[in-house]
This record gives sequence, structure tokens and C-alpha cells, in this order.
Amino acid sequence: MSKRDYYEVLGVSKNAPEAEIKKAYRRLAMKNHPDRNPGDKEAEARFKEAQDAWDVLSDSQKRAAYDQFGHAGVGGAAGGGAGGFGGGFGGAGAGGFGDIFGDVFGDMFGGGGGGRGGQQRAYRGADLRYELEIDLEEAVFGAEKTIKFPTRSNCDTCDGSGSAPGTSPQKCGTCHGSGQVRMQQGFFSVQQTCPNCRGRGEIITNPCSSCHGTGQVRKTKTLKVNIPAGVDNGDRIRLSGEGEPGEHNGPPGDLFVEMAVREHNLFTRDGDNLHCDIPISFATAALGGEIEVPTLAGRVTLKVPPETQSGKVFRLRGKGVKSVRSSTTGDLYCRTAVEVPVNLTREQRDAIEAFDQTLQAGGKRHSPQSSSFFDGVKSFFERF
Repeated sequence: MSKRDYYEVLGVSKNAPEAEIKKAYRRLAMKNHPDRNPGDKEAEARFKEAQDAWDVLSDSQKRAAYDQFGHAGVGGAAGGGAGGFGGGFGGAGAGGFGDIFGDVFGDMFGGGGGGRGGQQRAYRGADLRYELEIDLEEAVFGAEKTIKFPTRSNCDTCDGSGSAPGTSPQKCGTCHGSGQVRMQQGFFSVQQTCPNCRGRGEIITNPCSSCHGTGQVRKTKTLKVNIPAGVDNGDRIRLSGEGEPGEHNGPPGDLFVEMAVREHNLFTRDGDNLHCDIPISFATAALGGEIEVPTLAGRVTLKVPPETQSGKVFRLRGKGVKSVRSSTTGDLYCRTAVEVPVNLTREQRDAIEAFDQTLQAGGKRHSPQSSSFFDGVKSFFERF
């Protein structure tokens, strides 16, 4: 009896990619597997036929020979799936139901195992976080800082392989280099990390003396960090690829540098605005005048109007911080604090007392805030 064309068996075209062929084989194998169709000889025959087609078309060399010479080109290479049905759902032979499930699980969860050329899975390196303390001026105008931090890096002695120079790791005999082993439990076949090599797929028989077989060593890394103007407390700068190295030639992680702005002796920051307290003398508050006010860009002159009360806030536009996220610049808010003179001489005390008597003689018009306050206190107690 002549065999059917393998592409026809799987229901795919001759130029179908491997993924499409694999999908078609799975569908037929799951449908016609003898464990799912006990006693059905026709289903068993269809399964064997699909297995033969898969064994040839999944191998690039066999497929090329079949495309050129047909069944004669592969000779007796096919037919490996004819036996091995006696194991029930746990059948471990070629074409076992568990193998089909194993392939499914391997694709879903990224397992490097499976029956066909498993490879080690590359893992991205860990991200690192560094807290960088900076001054307010550095946060506002930007700066370049040099940082040092401990990290792991590939060993220079073994170039990250973990094996002593002149030697190389050996393929793990448990997982055969895949890093995964298959555990069969009844209906399901589940892959898990190989306990012998811990997923590496290799066993280091002669470990490097510098890194003791880990392939990585602890080092102190030095980097220059460019701080953009306008950053604030808690802002982070990401330095791609400056984290810890990955495993199995995986990409390195990133370094996140988090800003921690030190307290300033003059200014406090609120977003893009700055605040400061400005002490003024009693005479300046009463009579008015001009005072010098510090800003991060230099000194400016502030005109204080007569009869300025303590706590009065003056706004200096554009003297705050230019945000790193926009082109706007905040303002500087100056709050006055009338300073009471100390260490008075006898002559100065007499002068203040005489001055105070003239204020009291003038009545409420010289102290409107005090007068309204005490009037309120008086009315409050009269209600009881």
C-alpha cells in the first residue's frame, strides 16, 4: 500500500513554515492518539501516519530529501512512531501523549527543554538603585557627579564562563543541556528546572579560582552622572545597561539614580517655587525702605512699603526653578519677619518707652490689628 503525501497528511502546503507544520501535527496527534481512542484502529493508523509525517517534515535535512525524492529520499527514516502506545497517558515513548503536552507546556512557559534541541534561557540582569545626595543649586542648575557603587560583573579571569582558563563547562547529563527536566504525572507532563545544573544546562567540573564557578565577581563601579537642570527630590535618572550582568549571555539590568536634595539654609522648595524668610528691622517695616534679597541667580533689591506687617509675603516672579519637565520657571516668595531689637541700652529702652506712650496717646489708629483683636476678646467674654 503506497503512502500518502506527508504534506497532505498534515493538511499543509509544501512551503509551510515549521510552526504551521508543528501546529497541524499537534492537532492531529491530540485528536487521534490511541490513549484517547482506545480500540479504534483507524484512529491509531491516522496517528501513526501523522507521526511519520512529523518525523520527516520537522527535520530540515529529511524534509529537503523528501521534497526532492519523495518517500524514496527518506527510506526507513520514518515510522518511529509506530510503537510505544502501551504506556497509557504516561507513555514515554516517541509520540506519547505526554510528549505532546510537554511541547505545549514548553512553548507556553518558555522552557528550554523539550525533545528537539533545547537551549539555555537567557535571563536579564538585576536593576540597581543608587541614592545620590545633591545640593539645591545642583538640582536647579544641573551638575555632573561621579558615583561609586558595588555591583556584580563578569569575571575577567574566565570571561564569565565560571570555568578555569583552558577548560569549558560540560553538558549536564540529567537534562542533556536543556536546563529543564520533564516530570510525568498521569495525564500531564510538566517541565521544571533541572535540579542538577539549576537550569544552566552545563556542569562546571573545574571552577574558576577567581569567581569560584559563578562567572561573576563583586566590584566597585565608577560612573559619571549628568544631572539635568530642574530635577527635584525623588526624581530618578535611568542609566541603561549599568546594572548587574545577565545570566546565560542575557542583557544587563539598568541603574536607577534617585535624587535626594539636601536641605538649604535659606530656601525651601515647593515644586517650581522657592520660599524664604526675610528679617526686616522695625524701622524699615514702619517707614518702608529697600532691602537686598538673595536668589539662586544673585541678589535683587526688594522695596518694602511703609507699615509692612510681619508675615507679609512678597512674590518675585521668575526667580524660582525652571522645571525639568517644562519650560516654565517658578517664583520666589519672600515672607517678612519683623525683628525685635535685643541687647538694648538704657538710653534705647527710654526712647522706646517714650515712643510707645505717644502711640497709646494716639488711640486705635496706630495699632488696628491689636485693637480689633482685643475688641473680639472682650465681646467673647461678654457672651458668658
